[in-house]
Amino acid sequence: MNEAADSPQAETGQTPPAGGERRAADRRQSVVDRRTGLDRRRGPGRRRSDERRAAEEGEMTDEQFEFLMAISEYKKVNDRPFPTWTEVLDVIKALGYRKVAESRDIR
Repeated sequence: MNEAADSPQAETGQTPPAGGERRAADRRQSVVDRRTGLDRRRGPGRRRSDERRAAEEGEMTDEQFEFLMAISEYKKVNDRPFPTWTEVLDVIKALGYRKVAESRDIR
């Protein structure tokens, strides 16, 4: 039996690239990452923000992430790219934080 006649290239009439290399289109057909076996697609608009990625990868606590998202929401709603410290304190209070202990050295 002739193996070359049974190959996909024989059916399409195309010859394989030199050196047995696959074309880029062939490589991109599979969306499953060959190392992890996970689907690499996130879909349109599904790219993780740097903050979300940091939180998911354990570089940020849940409390830090909540604060960051509250500040981002405040900036978006109020069209303020750089909130003042007074506005930041208002966001902190809106999250429910209150001073309950005496002040201490922050160093």
